[in-house]
Amino acid sequence: MALISQADKNPFLYSDTNKRYHTYDYYLKKRFGGKCAKIPLDAGFTCPNIDGTVSYGGCIYCSGGSSARLCGASVPSLLEQYENGISVMTKKWQTNRFIPYLQAYTNTHTSPDILRKTLEDVSKFEGAVMVDIATRADCLEDEKIKVLDEISRRIPLTIELGLQTSNDKTAILINRGHSYAQFVDGFYRLRQGAPNVKIGVHIINGLPNEGYEDMIKTASCVANLHPDIVKIHLLHVISGTPLAKMYKCGKYEPMEREDYIRVVCDQLEILPADIVIERLTGDGIKNELLAPIWSLKKTTVINDIDKELFKRNSYQGIKGETK
Repeated sequence: MALISQADKNPFLYSDTNKRYHTYDYYLKKRFGGKCAKIPLDAGFTCPNIDGTVSYGGCIYCSGGSSARLCGASVPSLLEQYENGISVMTKKWQTNRFIPYLQAYTNTHTSPDILRKTLEDVSKFEGAVMVDIATRADCLEDEKIKVLDEISRRIPLTIELGLQTSNDKTAILINRGHSYAQFVDGFYRLRQGAPNVKIGVHIINGLPNEGYEDMIKTASCVANLHPDIVKIHLLHVISGTPLAKMYKCGKYEPMEREDYIRVVCDQLEILPADIVIERLTGDGIKNELLAPIWSLKKTTVINDIDKELFKRNSYQGIKGETK
């Protein structure tokens, strides 16, 4: 008699494995017909709360961007970065489908013309099936949204917006540089002005002074916005940041592993099932990470999230179904 696996017993609609949430890999395979590799790129832009447009210093957890720029070295061209990224990724996976990802800093913090030229260039890279850019909701002026709409009619386009928290007091503490209301305004103007664009939202668990209710409220706010994609991050204490000073002075205490797993599972239960979950935790850079050290074992954390959902007989969006 054949054994019944967790995948066989999985009640979650958007899965063909044991995963009880809508994974990014599942989404990409369904949309593009196979495995896709995301290639991180640095387009040379800065950030409005680093360069003084909004504030200085950046968010308290930010190390300031790419190590190449921090060391004063010139950043390779986008094409060079892309080709180098493909060389690395194809050693891991057999694929010819790639996603150029403008990751560093704020990639709409530039003029509409430069934004258009940058996106036109990367959209033509060999093997590119989609373009993905990271930015902020307060850097989406109308002319830039027009550019994003224009590009999205030529190639699939995802815009990732860093929210981090819906709590304005926390946003001030971490020097985020915008309020939740400003985020919502930018989110809806992007949704209305560029309807073909897929919108991703980033949130961070474990921010200073935030407890369980704050993290759940942020997830509830995101559920109500109903973006296409969500990334859930764990706050890392990185050497050399203002957060590192808080940590060393005893003014910040990182999340415990068990608490993080519980919070993520509770957040997944309230996020609608059709929202793609691109990330459940992040990778800490070993020689820069001060805390929490347990986050270095990313795979085991994700496995334990899977186990907790199975133990609960739960899955993404289950609480929304009971309303």
